Amino acid sequence: MALAALASVLMVMAMAAASLAPVPAAANTDVDALTALRKGLQDPGNALSSWSPNLVDPCTWIYVTCDGDNRVIRLDLGNLKLSGPLAPELGQLDRLQYMALYGNGIQGAIPSELGGLASLISLDLRGNGISGHIPAALGNLKSFRILRLNNNRLTGPIPRELAGLPNLQVADFSSNDLCGAIPTDGVFANIPRSSFDGNPRLHQV
Repeated sequence: MALAALASVLMVMAMAAASLAPVPAAANTDVDALTALRKGLQDPGNALSSWSPNLVDPCTWIYVTCDGDNRVIRLDLGNLKLSGPLAPELGQLDRLQYMALYGNGIQGAIPSELGGLASLISLDLRGNGISGHIPAALGNLKSFRILRLNNNRLTGPIPRELAGLPNLQVADFSSNDLCGAIPTDGVFANIPRSSFDGNPRLHQV
């Protein structure tokens, strides 16, 4: 009986110790990135009210999806009436695969740090007020399949680096203020011309 009781006590202690184990540092980095995003955004509808830096597991936050390692792989923030800039710290979400912030009031430039998101498959920023140039660093995203930047205020040329993205299937740059030649090389050979409409200063080669 004494041995059984001792075993039970040791098991309880082990479970308690496991529950107090720190969250992996990488997950803390994810929390830092999402906290920086929230601090920079206006959120009149309190859509992100569950995003508390005191909750070290971002997988409990609404609109956030994680993998089995508690790493953020998806952000679904479309049509939430958010406004403000995108935080450069988003570039720390190194397992992020899907980022959607369409239909908000996002302003400012696309952070070049997003070019470090090696796992990113889809970036949907359409229907905002994003300005500035499209970062050439997005050409580093070899897993990229979907890029939606239409209906913003983007200026400058379409980076030639994007032509080398081997998996890009959907790209929409329409209804901006982009300029220069419409790219036709690489993956752009399969992108419909309608994806460039609404940019008066873009022209065919």
